[in-house]
Amino acid sequence: MDVAQLKQQLSCFLLYATLMGPTSSIAASVDEQPLPLEDVQRFTMALSQIKSFYVKETKDEELFENAIRGMLAGLDPHSDYLDKTDYSDLISNTAGEFSGLGIEVGMEDGYIKVVSPIDDTPAAQAGVKPGDYIVRLDDKPVKGMSLRQAVKKMRGKRGQKIQLTIVRKNEKEPLKITVVRDTIHINSVKEKLLEDGYGYVRVSHFQEPTASKLKQAISKLKKQSKHKLAGLIIDLRNNPGGLLDSAIEVADTFLDSKKIDAFKQLIVYTEGRIPNSRIDAKATGGDELQGAPIVILINGGSASASEIVAGALQDHRRGIVLGTTSFGKGSVQTVLPLGEDRGVKLTTALYYTPSGRSIQAKGIEPDIIVGNIKVPEPSKQNDWFNDFIKEANLDGHLDAKSSSGKQKIAKQSNSLDNLNSKNLMHTDYQLYEALNLLKGLNISVSNS
Repeated sequence: MDVAQLKQQLSCFLLYATLMGPTSSIAASVDEQPLPLEDVQRFTMALSQIKSFYVKETKDEELFENAIRGMLAGLDPHSDYLDKTDYSDLISNTAGEFSGLGIEVGMEDGYIKVVSPIDDTPAAQAGVKPGDYIVRLDDKPVKGMSLRQAVKKMRGKRGQKIQLTIVRKNEKEPLKITVVRDTIHINSVKEKLLEDGYGYVRVSHFQEPTASKLKQAISKLKKQSKHKLAGLIIDLRNNPGGLLDSAIEVADTFLDSKKIDAFKQLIVYTEGRIPNSRIDAKATGGDELQGAPIVILINGGSASASEIVAGALQDHRRGIVLGTTSFGKGSVQTVLPLGEDRGVKLTTALYYTPSGRSIQAKGIEPDIIVGNIKVPEPSKQNDWFNDFIKEANLDGHLDAKSSSGKQKIAKQSNSLDNLNSKNLMHTDYQLYEALNLLKGLNISVSNS
């Protein structure tokens, strides 16, 4: 294919994109701007040079796909090209089942940064934590890989192992964590009655059925409390986000439009470059808890849709946010199809809380800051005498040696079976403080 043919093919492609764009306003904006012919010519010349001189023969389809992929990758960390496999995986992911490690990742400084492992997945069970940096995948360094290449390498058949070399804050040496790939079944909502009248709901991801599952969970808690549910803790820690519509529905579950006059009853709004990127999501009638107090738990692994929910409930003073500052992903990605089995995930807008706060790169600031403090149990608290009289303090003691030579990794358990309000101070200090706050709020409401 010569330069003239390539130019003609590219012109047809641009014309198709203009005519078949998702909105007439996009097409209009393209029409208003003349095509940069010099840049188009340079692009087609590059294609021609590749086809003529590259060491291996390349197909036109491969070149154009790579061009689209590179064009999107240069915009921001979240815009991406979706080939057949990616497009299919995205649909499966939002429906609640997909294959992999169960980890939400991004790219930072050339390394893979863990946004959050998803509850009850191989990554979470193996001990991967939010904020970890993955520097090697098996024996391959991550530096130099694109996010797409790294994600592709982390995928694999169920039962296959992969070793992640991780750099973690406050750890002197890199950690080596082996994760076994599996089919990921996400149960995005779990519930438990912590004490009489005080409920706990864990929302781990925002998918299509999340809002309906949340309402079912609240209904169960009401029955367990004999319809005397005095307050609710919503745990959004390490929730990497998900579907915007799902987040809106979850927030709307607790916002009664008749009782929130502030901020025009908004839950969230988005603004972008084109006029119709402005979306106002407003609350409807009804509050599942009928005004009962709410405490929302967040941390650095709470991102995107989680921040929408926390920000909306915080702005409308429907709940108190407790924990640490959230991740700060305030951009909206829209999946635009390119034919039947391909598409682009494109950042089209930024979202704002009802009061007009942008979360992008800032995050949600908690009303009450509580770190993930480890409070030892009474029997394990420091005692100067017991701490001194130990084997390690005796002359001539033998040094311990690990048979494997590998550092042990603390594995996470996301099961609610062991969640007990009597030992929360020692097992989950943030949740312990949230429960105490909820009780105080309930007393305040009762006395008002």
